[in-house]
Amino acid sequence: MPDYIIRPATKADLPALRIAEQAVIAWERSFDHNLAADPISYYDLDNMFDREDVLLIMAEVNGQLAATGYILRRPNKPYEAFSHHGYIGFMYTAPEHRGKGIATAIIARLRQWAAEKGLKEIRLEVYDQNVSAVRAYEKAGLKKVLTEMRMDI
Repeated sequence: MPDYIIRPATKADLPALRIAEQAVIAWERSFDHNLAADPISYYDLDNMFDREDVLLIMAEVNGQLAATGYILRRPNKPYEAFSHHGYIGFMYTAPEHRGKGIATAIIARLRQWAAEKGLKEIRLEVYDQNVSAVRAYEKAGLKKVLTEMRMDI
């Protein structure tokens, strides 16, 4: 049996969630020099509670946040086969809890939510250079589909 529990995040978890969000941003700065100067925020955490179109969850070890993730029902392009997909974001695992399968368990729970909502696909974005994250997502069953390219001018 795992030493963690996965549960919906609550407003009471906001302080810990905000710390985790800043850890994600700090890590990703090495992959993207176009991020604005701190303080920045990636996620609208205040508005992710009590909504039908989003599930924000966290893993807890001994009462402390160990990992996070959310899924949002998002519209597809008009030319795609399905009207919506589940978009996964805020995938974070505290360094001391990496390699324990927690991220895979969170993705499985988010995938379950998507299936319950009738969605046929989940997607996420990850920096190509974030090799450990790419490996974790592939281990959970996701596949690379499209590469976004940029050029500074």
